Amino acid sequence: MKPINLVWFAIPLFNTLFQVFIKLAAEQMTGLGFNMAWLIHAATSPWMLAAIAAEVICFIFWLQALAQLDLSKAFPLTGISYVMILATSWLIFQEDITPLQIIGSTLILIGVWLIGTASGERKDTEPSLSGAIPHKLR
Repeated sequence: MKPINLVWFAIPLFNTLFQVFIKLAAEQMTGLGFNMAWLIHAATSPWMLAAIAAEVICFIFWLQALAQLDLSKAFPLTGISYVMILATSWLIFQEDITPLQIIGSTLILIGVWLIGTASGERKDTEPSLSGAIPHKLR
């Protein structure tokens, strides 16, 4: 598997894992008051620690994606997470899914595919903010 293909899979996967772990940590903390005991419980929860680990790993893959892709092509990868989280919510937490959510998820995947397959070559230039500032302001 080429490295960029791994990134395309890893970013939504670890984003989804992060959300699942946060949900599991939050469920463990229901009924606790919002005080120092709650904060300590949150900081030491195995689910919270797993969420932090998933987010760090996702961050590493995100840096790799940004190094290889234009931001406009890389950012849609995060949209796949919406669909994966919806499916995971249904599978793990037995949450109801409506037809409108399925239609929305389909549209998200179509949009990600359209953006990802749009033509345009990556420029091999150093990033610069000079193009981001309108010429009238310079």
